[in-house]
Amino acid sequence: MKYSTKLSDALHILAFLNMGAGQRITSARIAESVKTNPAYIRQLMAALKSAGMITSSQGQAKAELTRQPGEITVLDVYRAIEGNKPLLHWDIDTNPECGVGIYVQLSIADFYQEIQRAAEQKMQAISLQDIIDRYDKKLNELEQKSERELTP
Repeated sequence: MKYSTKLSDALHILAFLNMGAGQRITSARIAESVKTNPAYIRQLMAALKSAGMITSSQGQAKAELTRQPGEITVLDVYRAIEGNKPLLHWDIDTNPECGVGIYVQLSIADFYQEIQRAAEQKMQAISLQDIIDRYDKKLNELEQKSERELTP
């Protein structure tokens, strides 16, 4: 089963737009960074635009954030891209005549709902700015490591 990367790709797009503010940024340029095709990027950008997170004009490479990065949470982006789709899915196609099959899945569903609530709380606590700050920290650590390796 292939896992969806829509959320991480949408966050990538938003971070890219923020870091390249004022520059001409095409969907092809973002697609190169995400390592995908421009049509997919435009699809995600349309969802972000519908959710009010970015502005863009068709045929123009001037997309930009409508809010500060600290005001956009991972949960906001998840809802824009995935809607109310749950993170985990329980098997609804079990034998209805088997008590184990039915009640084990219903029990699993209860726990999945608890996991969903906890994940959403954490996603609400993480902003795009947090992601950008972590990016800067990782980049800085890499640069320091490179400098140490070059120093005799």
